[in-house]
Amino acid sequence: MASTLVEPKPKYRYLVLHLLCWAVIIVVPMFFHSSGDGWAVVMNRYLRWLGNPLADILVFYLNYLWVVPRFLLKKRDWKMFVLLNLLVIMVGLCAIDVWHLLVVRLLPELPNNGPQRPYVPFPRYFWAILTLILIIALAVAVRMIQRWQHIEEARREAEAARAEAELSNLRNQMNPHFLLNTLNNIYALIAFDQEKAQTAVGELSKLLRHVLYENQQDYVPLYKEADFMRNYIELMKIRVTDNVKIDANINVRPDDSTPVAPLIFISLIENAFKHGISPQGKGEIKIDLSQVDGNITCEIHNTCYPKRENDKSGSGIGLEQVSRRLELMYPDRYTWEKGMTEDGKEYYSKITIKKN
Repeated sequence: MASTLVEPKPKYRYLVLHLLCWAVIIVVPMFFHSSGDGWAVVMNRYLRWLGNPLADILVFYLNYLWVVPRFLLKKRDWKMFVLLNLLVIMVGLCAIDVWHLLVVRLLPELPNNGPQRPYVPFPRYFWAILTLILIIALAVAVRMIQRWQHIEEARREAEAARAEAELSNLRNQMNPHFLLNTLNNIYALIAFDQEKAQTAVGELSKLLRHVLYENQQDYVPLYKEADFMRNYIELMKIRVTDNVKIDANINVRPDDSTPVAPLIFISLIENAFKHGISPQGKGEIKIDLSQVDGNITCEIHNTCYPKRENDKSGSGIGLEQVSRRLELMYPDRYTWEKGMTEDGKEYYSKITIKKN
């Protein structure tokens, strides 16, 4: 069995992203210093400054891991959210002061050879508080984005599960629908030609393997579907008269493994035989199947006659199934042209499935 690539779990992806972002914020400022400063002076200044980003990290994760998910997203308690963040900001300011006191005691004094900094008429905590507020806003934004991503992923998973269940249901409907139409054709043969009916039963047995086994897969190689279509057309030829002109061109290589949904075209062929033959046993049916550069095209033309009242073959659900399966299995990758010619004597249907 071929191995498949497993995408990393989101929590590990987020962890790596967080580590990279904080590493950039903490490490990069170390390299922005005067070329005349010695390494000891650079490290002294860097360690004094390091308390601010460490306080930012503390405030960010207090919000990211606790305050935002519990009080903002879950309970939607804005008052508690604001009160707790006031407390968190105080904790962050205390962390900055504690760090600064530790560094001042442990590190030597910096040389004071440069120009004196001008007096700033703001409280010394002003910029620290402003930064911490921005960090809180960042934590809220990150949590909201992640929550939206999780909701979107869950929606896509639910949609995929629903689509898979619907496809499975359509496949289960296709088997009895196909067999019912085929058995009705054989039943019609028994009335006037038992030998042909026996031959038809033999041809039907060739089709059952494809219907019962291949149809349980999402995709089958195109050559298998082409063989199935040839066998089905041969089966249908048994019941029609020589006055019906059938032109089937299955231009598919015997080894063409292009994936295609099983039984996706068979309802079109059934429809052609159902409406393309007159009560007098006359009509024309042309079927073309080809694959060019990965694009699969099935085109069918048939004369059009109203369905006879005593014709019980089919129930009209086949084409509806084809349309729904195309939407589910080939979204934005197919075209379906169908309708009557201008003179109203011929019906055409052309499905093109584009290469993925």
